Amino acid sequence: MARMSTATDQQTTSTAPRGSGESNGGGRPRVVIVGSGFGGLFAAKHLRRSDVDITIVAETPNHLFQPLLYQVATGILSEGLIAPPTRDILQRFRNIEVLLGTVTHIDLAAKQVVSRLGAVETITGYDYVIVAAGAGSSYFGHDEYELYAPGLKTLDDAKELRARIFGAFEAAELLAEDQDVSEWMTFVVVGAGPTGVEMAGQIRELAQRSLQRNFRRIDSSDARVVLVDGGDQVLAPFGPNQGKHTQASLERMGIEVKLGAMVYEVDAAGVTVTYRDGTRERIGSRCKVWAAGVSASPLGADLAAQVGITTDRAGRIPTNPDLTLPGHPEVFVVGDMVTLNDYPGVAQVAMQGGEFAAKRIKKMVAGKPIDRGESFHYFDKGSMATISRFRAVANIGPLQVRGFPAWVLWLGIHITFLVGFHQRVTTLGHWAVSFVGRARTERTFVLNDVELEHARRHPAEVADGRELHVAGESS
Repeated sequence: MARMSTATDQQTTSTAPRGSGESNGGGRPRVVIVGSGFGGLFAAKHLRRSDVDITIVAETPNHLFQPLLYQVATGILSEGLIAPPTRDILQRFRNIEVLLGTVTHIDLAAKQVVSRLGAVETITGYDYVIVAAGAGSSYFGHDEYELYAPGLKTLDDAKELRARIFGAFEAAELLAEDQDVSEWMTFVVVGAGPTGVEMAGQIRELAQRSLQRNFRRIDSSDARVVLVDGGDQVLAPFGPNQGKHTQASLERMGIEVKLGAMVYEVDAAGVTVTYRDGTRERIGSRCKVWAAGVSASPLGADLAAQVGITTDRAGRIPTNPDLTLPGHPEVFVVGDMVTLNDYPGVAQVAMQGGEFAAKRIKKMVAGKPIDRGESFHYFDKGSMATISRFRAVANIGPLQVRGFPAWVLWLGIHITFLVGFHQRVTTLGHWAVSFVGRARTERTFVLNDVELEHARRHPAEVADGRELHVAGESS
């Protein structure tokens, strides 16, 4: 079974002599890994010295350290520091190849992974496959909100949000002194989980510290930051005590926390929320961030349909306890795509799931007996979130840490998980500049970033989706 690349229209068809090994009657077994995130990368590294050939098929050419995306969006870090090229990371391992493309279908019967990059469709055969395609933002049935409130799951999201955040201050500065700048100076973050708390805290710090004295007509510290969530507390997974502490810290910073507030409508000029008593509030805002929910990769539904099971509301797939698909012991699904034991969608679950799948494959390839009743168990090493510089919360087993000690723990753990010596040293330098000083070294943005993202996501609405243009909207 060869890996085949087909170019449509007037382009030619080419084949490459790589495909599955055992199923083709010769060669080493081929393991295909879908995704280059935490689950995929840890699985590949664990298999790197095994007697297998590994193909990673990924939508992006980088391994993204997603927990630090908010720092790219707020000008602390450059995208290169949190997203090194996957090829660089794995270049020493000769049994691993990387293919760029979006996986559109996994044919379980034919044991083929179908991916596409532009007009080129690639079919890769496999003996074993690990599906670690991750998740994107969920708008709970209102995908039209994405046009006005981007999520924060990809580098494109972070770059677009950086353009929106810094562009909003620039737009406010352009307005005449007698014009209302409140919409441009109001930032709404939807969702009070770790991402939402971290984004709200950094936008507020950006306005209060980094942008001070940068403008002549506006005072950046007047910026209003609103954190909206439909639940009863911020950081719900951290427990009530950590949630109350975090909310109090945010409010001391000047962030408005609105709980029990469900989003009713989102448009270019603001957000409307509905409270539990039925009242509604309109919040005028030109810059919104969506951090309210996740939706698993569509590959979950693709796989579920082929084996006759259903996904949950978030698109996650119920696997066997050993992360395999029912009836397909050669297919593993890991990370955010799985409903097993309702494990959280965090990096550690993906890492441990990828390693578990890799160990099972190593045993099967070596002909060792497999315990089909073995289950994947997630070991919770702790959870943490930053509130602002020098302030964070962390849960490590029964221990709850707050304030500066939690922030130091957060720094150490995140530095450890960054890939590469250069990334670690440079990131420490950026953090010193931003947290000890006031500067944000990565404030470069292009207003075009917003327009290009709109064109990519909503080609039919490009004409009316250019929010950062002041002329014609606010003049």
